[in-house]
Amino acid sequence: MVSLAALWLPILVAAVFVFIASSIMHMVLPYHKKNFRPLPDEGGVTGALRASNVTPGLYMFPHCEDHSKMKDPAVQEKFKTGPVGIVTIMPSGQMNMGKYLGLWFLFTILVSFFCAYVAGVVLPPGTYYLKVFRVVGTIAFMTYGLSYFVDSVWKGIPWGHTAKNMFDGLIYALLTAGTFGWLWPKG
Repeated sequence: MVSLAALWLPILVAAVFVFIASSIMHMVLPYHKKNFRPLPDEGGVTGALRASNVTPGLYMFPHCEDHSKMKDPAVQEKFKTGPVGIVTIMPSGQMNMGKYLGLWFLFTILVSFFCAYVAGVVLPPGTYYLKVFRVVGTIAFMTYGLSYFVDSVWKGIPWGHTAKNMFDGLIYALLTAGTFGWLWPKG
């Protein structure tokens, strides 16, 4: 068993590597540039949302408070004629990228922390590089990559987005695994 205190360096270094890689992948490489499409008649849609005094939150439409009413013909007609969707409304104003990047970095530290916890429980000091790589890489991919799958299943996120994000997650997992393998306590 390896203590978390002995793994502070791979936790931080892996988080930094993932943060840098994600910045490059989203700002330099072109494959995320078309993730979002503009709304047709954006002004009309946003004007209607403003007029309805919508507040920040997660909304589903058509909305049905009680699932027992899903068989109601009026509700069925709403689903049939559409649109059907889930919308996230964020607070008005400029996006605070510093806040989002800080939260993303915190997430990378948390992923590395839990990778360290599990690997530290199952692997002793001196474990060879590829075994550490395999264990940590699996844990990291489950977090960074597989977490997107559920968004396509339940939230209607296009599968193409999920595939790109899972690819990103694979890169982040490989970086995390390589870092832990490299910096694993020698024993």
